[in-house]
Order: sequence, then structure tokens, then C-alpha cells
Amino acid sequence: MRAIEQAAIDSGAVTGLELMERAGQGVVDAIFEEWPELAPGVAVVLCGPGNNGGDGFVVARLLKERGWEVEVYLYGDPGKLPPDARANYDRWAAMGEVHALGFPVLEPEAVSDLASLLVREITPDPAKRGRLPVALVVDGIFGTGLSRAPDALGPIFDLADNLHGATQARWIAIDVPTGLCADSGRIWPRGEAQDSPNAILSADLTIAFHRGKLGHAIGDGARWSDRVVVKDIGLDGLVYETEGSARPRAGAKRPPGGAVGRCPAMPGVVHLIQGPGGGLDKAAGHKFSHGHALILSGGSGRTGAARLAARGALRIGAGLVTLGVPGSAQLEVAAQVTAVMLRRVDDGDGMADVMQDKRINALCLGPGLGVERAAGLVAAALAAPHRPALVLDADALTAIARAPELFAALHDRCVLTPHGGEFARLFPDIDARLAEAPTRGPAYSKVDATREAAARCGAVVLFKGADTVIASPDGQCAVNAASYDRAAPWLATAGSGDVLAGFITGLLSRGFAPMQAAETAAWLHVECARAFGPGLIAEDLPEVLPRVLARLEAG
Repeated sequence: MRAIEQAAIDSGAVTGLELMERAGQGVVDAIFEEWPELAPGVAVVLCGPGNNGGDGFVVARLLKERGWEVEVYLYGDPGKLPPDARANYDRWAAMGEVHALGFPVLEPEAVSDLASLLVREITPDPAKRGRLPVALVVDGIFGTGLSRAPDALGPIFDLADNLHGATQARWIAIDVPTGLCADSGRIWPRGEAQDSPNAILSADLTIAFHRGKLGHAIGDGARWSDRVVVKDIGLDGLVYETEGSARPRAGAKRPPGGAVGRCPAMPGVVHLIQGPGGGLDKAAGHKFSHGHALILSGGSGRTGAARLAARGALRIGAGLVTLGVPGSAQLEVAAQVTAVMLRRVDDGDGMADVMQDKRINALCLGPGLGVERAAGLVAAALAAPHRPALVLDADALTAIARAPELFAALHDRCVLTPHGGEFARLFPDIDARLAEAPTRGPAYSKVDATREAAARCGAVVLFKGADTVIASPDGQCAVNAASYDRAAPWLATAGSGDVLAGFITGLLSRGFAPMQAAETAAWLHVECARAFGPGLIAEDLPEVLPRVLARLEAG
């Protein structure tokens, strides 16, 4: 964001003060759009030593102009504020007092004063207003630039831990809640001990500017803010494509859903998936022109996962779907399916025979297979001479983690779909780094980890979770965030991952590139859950997909 803003300023299109004014106005607009019933009351604005604090001074001034009683606290030395923030400090100082939170270490009496201000009822003029509690607390202490644990703010974090229950105040964060790493969604620990509490001021509403940040969508970002609103501050004329660069470019268009963030492991754009990338409509043709997907099944009593994947692949538009079933389970599966075809596949040799059919252009291996059986099947699929696209999930991932030769055989037409435990088995060193408590920023993130994993294995990696991250070996990366207004907690049900694997396989069979198939399937997976709602079970996901696709077609 600093690079983008500086490019706008250098172009002469806007000044830093104008951007700060727009940001402050965006915060105030967002507050009253979210809570239109709010009448003038008491607001507390907490400002920090950088431009985030400058935004806070603008918010304080605009609220006062609306008739609010505003108390402003500054953590920092006014003489060291950046020029634009200092200008807005001076504008506020002409209207009201600035209380000092102390610098560089919080003074105990300042913390006590703040606690008293926030928790007690304030009576500025009993005859006119009655007893007014604090209605708004605006957190403008640290924004996107925080790169370490703000140790001196410990007393404020201690206070905030209990404050939500002590007052009815709405908490507003400018950019990100103080304590959140905007690049990773990780929270700085308050101390060196592993069980040290997090240093974070949670928010009811977070207002970001220009674009959402990675930290809003991945890690713990969604846990610490109930809602995120992105406000335009007039920077849409710029296109930025790599870390640290931002250049105006005439006529350039940016794809929707971009997120501003840094990714130390590998530079490049990271985007938030906000819809399918196109290509879901079927052109005229016959069934084989829309692909033939093969889903491998487990043995007797373990066929349900593969059947869920097959149903997903069929519903998403694969021309044909075949279940490869061992002899022990053929009768069981035949009694459960109609449109899905059956073929006996017992082991790796049987798989090699099936792979002689070059019309089979996408495979799904893993759900319910059993680890030992999966090893031979995966080896045969990876050795297929026509290199069909492969979705590798569940037991197939465990088999790959145990066999270096299988890991080495992975290629760029593979999509790996690990959850956290499977990711740790496949990439233990990367997982260990992700689990380390951050000490300096930008903290190592799930985006960094997924990109590094994709580069290492040479395949697309879809790292599951409410903050699903998808990366390709060349550094492309996307985040499918099921949080805030798009939360879908019902997906935490047995079999939902098998349906996702089927969705990806079906799209691959239709000719989608691996990255595009993974992105589109992940987005549709969440949309199906949201369309169905509470009570969802995995079997419902393929059945609600036509409704979701019809809604997309209708625009």
C-alpha cells in the first residue's frame, strides 16, 4: 500500500493529505453505514505514531463535526509524527485535547485514565444529554506497517481483553486491528513464552482502504474482526503487479478481488477468489468432448468417499465419470450409482491397463483408498504416458509423503489437496516454520507456505481451511476465504473434502488448467454450502450445485 500510495502521489494525482482525508472519511462513512441508528455520543480515538494515527485524527475531527464528544489519545511523540499525520494532529489540536498514552513506554497513570474513560459513564452536560456511555472506540494505533510485537502496549491489550464485556462500545479498527500482521493474518505473541497471550485489539468492524489485505483473509484475521469493509480512496487508476512496485498504466485493467500483501517466499500477485473465472458453460458437443473422469474407490465398506467425489465431478460437468472399484466392492457400488459407470481396478497393474484409454483425461485418487493400495495406484497414474490431470487427496497424499519416488514423480498437471495434517506430512519443514511464533514481520504466512510447497513439488497445492490457499509452481496464488459474510461453518462435515476433490476433477476433465480448476472448485464449494445453509451434509453439495450455477448464469 505504501508503494501504491506513493505512486499516486508521485504522479501528481493526489497528495498524502488528501489520501488521509479520504481514509478518515471512509472510516466515518463505514461506521454509520454499519450502524445507521447511532446518535451522537462519546467516541474514544486511539492514535499511533504513524499514518494510521493520522487517519485517526481525521476520524476524530469528522466525528466532532457531527456532534460527537470525542476523546483522543496518542501513543507516540507528536514531534516525530510523519508530516501528514502531524498536520492532522495539529488540525485536531485546534479543536480538542490530545491525551498522551506515553512514549516509548506506557505510563501506568495513562493506562488507568484510559480504563476509567472507557469503562465509566461520562456526563459532559447532564442537563442536556444525560449520562452518556462510550459508544465508539476507534483503534488507529498500528495499521499495516506493524512488523513486531508492540511490547509497550501490553497494558492496553490487558485492558482490551475485558473491555468488550464492560462496555457497549463498538470497536472500530483502521486498516487492521492493532496487533494483526497484515501480510499473514498472524498475531504477535505478547511475550516470549509459548503460552503467552496474543497481543491484539479485536474489532467489531475493520475498515481497509483500496483493497483487502491478506491478513484479513488468512490466518486469524477473521477471528479478530467481525466484519471488514473496504473503502475506495481513489487509487483505482494504478496497476501493481509485483511486490514493492506500483506504476500508473494507461488503459490497464486489474482483475477483481485483488489483495494487497507481501509474500517473502516468492513475489507475485495474490488474489482473493470472488467468483468463477469463466468457462463453466458447456459448448455444443458430445459426452467425450466434455471429458472423462476416473475416480478410484476403496474396498468394501469404504466406497462412500469416492462416490461423493464422483457425484461432484458429474454435477460440475464432466462428460463421463467412471468409478474404478476393486472386485470386493463392485456389488456395493453398483447398488448405489446410476449415471456413474463402473470399472474394476484392483491394483497398480489394473490401473496401468485402464490408463491405456487415452480418453480418460482426469483422475481422482485418495478418498477411501487405503494408504497401501493408494501407493500402487498413484504410481501407475503418474506413469501414464498421456499425462492425465490428477487430483491427489487423502490416502494418496499420505502414500506420497511416505515414498520419495512418488513425490519426485509429481508434475504440473497434479493438484494436491491437503488439510493441515496432510500438509505437515508432505512438507514437515515448511509446516514447522508456519507453526513458529512470529517475532518479526512480515510473519511467515499460509500463503508463503503454500507457495513454497507448490514450488517444491512442482504441482498445484490447495491447502484447505476456512482460509483455503491455492498456489501453482510458478508463484500464482489465490485465497478462497470463507469468512465474514461468506462464512460457511457447515462445511466442517464428513465427506465435504471428497466432494471438493470431485469438483476439481470434473473441471480438469473439461479442460480447465489445474490452477483454474482448483480456484473455481473451491469457490463453488463454499457457495454450495452457503446456498444450502445449516444442516448441510456432504451429499447435499453436488445436489445444490445446479442452483448455484443457475444463479451465476442469471447474473
